[in-house]
Amino acid sequence: MTDAAPAPVLRVLSLGAGVQSTTLLVLAAAGELPRLDYAIFADTGWEPAAVYQHLDRVEKEIARPAVIPILRVSSGNIRDDALDPRHRFASMPLHILNRDGSPGMTRRQCTSEYKSKPIKKQIRSLLGYPYPARIPRDVFVEQWIGISTDEFHRAKDADVRYMRNRFPLIEAGLTRDDCLRILTEHGFASTPKSACLGCPYHGNAQWRAIRDGSPAEWADVVAFDHAIRAGNARANADGNRLLGQAFLHRSRLPLDQAPIDRPTAQERRARQLPLIEAHELEDGEPDGCSPWACRSGASTQEKFGLTA
Repeated sequence: MTDAAPAPVLRVLSLGAGVQSTTLLVLAAAGELPRLDYAIFADTGWEPAAVYQHLDRVEKEIARPAVIPILRVSSGNIRDDALDPRHRFASMPLHILNRDGSPGMTRRQCTSEYKSKPIKKQIRSLLGYPYPARIPRDVFVEQWIGISTDEFHRAKDADVRYMRNRFPLIEAGLTRDDCLRILTEHGFASTPKSACLGCPYHGNAQWRAIRDGSPAEWADVVAFDHAIRAGNARANADGNRLLGQAFLHRSRLPLDQAPIDRPTAQERRARQLPLIEAHELEDGEPDGCSPWACRSGASTQEKFGLTA
C-alpha cells in the first residue's frame, strides 16, 4: 500500500479579472468547483479603468459573499517605471523599427516582473515561508489558472515546487464561449479583457475601444507611446539607447497615426493582407495578460539595434 499524495496547503486562483479567471471565481463561489482559499490579482498599476471596476464588482458581489478573499498585489506601476530613469525597468515587448527599416521587438520581461513575481511573493507569505526561506518539498499551493480548452496549449506547469498549477476549465471541457455564457447567466456579460492599458499586443479593435470609449485613457497611451520612442528611460540613462525607434502599435507608427480603423475589403486587398493576418491585426489575442500564459507566448527577442 502506497502513501497518499500530499495535499495542497491552500487552493488559490490567479485572478486576472478577465473572462476565464472570472468564470473560475464564479463557479467556485457557486459551489460548482471546490472552494477557493484566496484569489490573487497582480496589479500592474496601469490596467484599464474597466478592469478595476469589474474587479471591484466581482469582489463585492461574488467573492465576499462566498468568503473568498481577493488579495491585490503589485511590484509597482509599469507606466511610471518605464519613464523613470532611476528605476530598473522590466522591458515591455515594444515594436521596434530599426534604422535600416527592419522590424524587431524588445524582450518581454514585464509579465514576470509585474505579474508572476508579486504573486509568488504573496504565496510564499501565505505559506509562512517568505523569501529566502526554504519551503519543504511537501508544502505547496494548488493554483488555478484560467485557460479554456481552445487554448489548452498555453497550459504549463509552475516553475517552482511550492506552486502546482491546475486548469479546471480544461478539466471541465469548457471553451471561452462556454465561459462567456456562464458569465452572462450570472450578470457579467461585460467582463473586459485584462491587459495593461498600453499593451503592445492589443489588436486594432482594442485600440479603437480605448480611443472611442475613453478619451482620457487614449490621451494617456498616446502620450506614453510618444515618450518611449527611444526605449525605456533607464536604458537611455545607462547609455543603452536604441539605434531605432520603439512603438506600441505593430505598424511601427505613432499610435495616434497608426491604421487602427477596421480596413474595408478593398483596403485589405490593396494592402495585400491575408485574411488571417487581417484578423490578427483587428482582434489581437482573444484573452488578456496571464501571469502564466502571456499572450506573447515564449519570451523572445527579435533583432533590434542598440548603441555600443
